[in-house]
Amino acid sequence: MSYGVRVLCRPVVAAGFGLAGTRVLEAGTADEGVACLRDLLAQPDVGVVLVEEGLHDRLPEDVRRRLGRNPLPMVVPFPGPAWEERPEAAESYIVELLRRVIGYRVRLR
Repeated sequence: MSYGVRVLCRPVVAAGFGLAGTRVLEAGTADEGVACLRDLLAQPDVGVVLVEEGLHDRLPEDVRRRLGRNPLPMVVPFPGPAWEERPEAAESYIVELLRRVIGYRVRLR
């Protein structure tokens, strides 16, 4: 069985992914994003869902727990467009992933 990649993002970001040939679901609000993600979780042919960071940060706790329990689809947040550089964002994302996996917070040097 082959699995597909989907992108869940705001409409202003969707055009770029659409031009790249990726199937995009647009969500203008956090509630729309949660509804779209719930639909994607029910589809058996979806293997990876790229979610814009702004929508991912607003996911309710029950959806986050469900994502943690199921291996597929793999949900990966990506940063949306920003005018200022955020160098600490990558490090904080890695620290948060490690905290979830091993159960406690680590300090990267």
